[in-house]
Amino acid sequence: MNIFVCVKQVPDTETKVSPNSDKSFIETSSIKWIMNPYDEFAVEQALQVKQANAGSTVTVLRVGSTQSSETLRTAMAMGADDGVLVQAPDLLDPYTTAKALKAAIEKTGRSPDMIFCGKQAIDSDALQVPQILAQMLDMPSVSVVVGFEQSGDSVKLKREIDGGSLEVYETKTPCLVACNKGLNTPRYASLPGIMKAKKKPLETLTLEELNISLEEQRVQFSNFRLPPEKPEGKKFDAMDEGAQPEVVTNVVNLLKTEAKVL
Repeated sequence: MNIFVCVKQVPDTETKVSPNSDKSFIETSSIKWIMNPYDEFAVEQALQVKQANAGSTVTVLRVGSTQSSETLRTAMAMGADDGVLVQAPDLLDPYTTAKALKAAIEKTGRSPDMIFCGKQAIDSDALQVPQILAQMLDMPSVSVVVGFEQSGDSVKLKREIDGGSLEVYETKTPCLVACNKGLNTPRYASLPGIMKAKKKPLETLTLEELNISLEEQRVQFSNFRLPPEKPEGKKFDAMDEGAQPEVVTNVVNLLKTEAKVL
């Protein structure tokens, strides 16, 4: 089987972000980058499918600025066979990102039997790339997947829906699976795996090589800014019983007019 995994490099959740000078994106010079957490479940599931299907290969793909190849190398240290990096601005819209991933998959010359993605990226939270990619490749897709069973070319998938219930889907390969937390327990990259990953093939492509123009973007981003700071809290002295009715009235009024929770 030809198995592909789409991963994204995102800022560490503990990183403090701030807009850059022209407010076109965040300041990236001092950010620690990690693999998108949901993509870790995608990599793990791909490796489990590889183990269950002799002769399979796992290729991991990423679209973004170079910065470092740590995310792809981490996936290869976990067990992926090779990687493809499409050099592009980090602030691509979902449509252009999906188009770049499609072109990169086709560039490998291998027809995908299964594609794994995380259900969403924790930075943009768009939840669009997997579905757009599947549509472009004309293959079925299931998102928010927490259960996976394969029997030959048939795959049974469980996905979470509102209220904690589960839906069960059965489809044929090729298909795309967008993974959610709970699907599996991602393995740690071993020291031998880390050493082997340094020698595994990592191909670098550009948008130009894939015949993709930034003018094709459907969404443009601007005016990045931090949320407004919360105002300081207000204190009321209600120790004096005589003042308590007035304090209660003031608090209720503030909850209605300022906090707007009543």
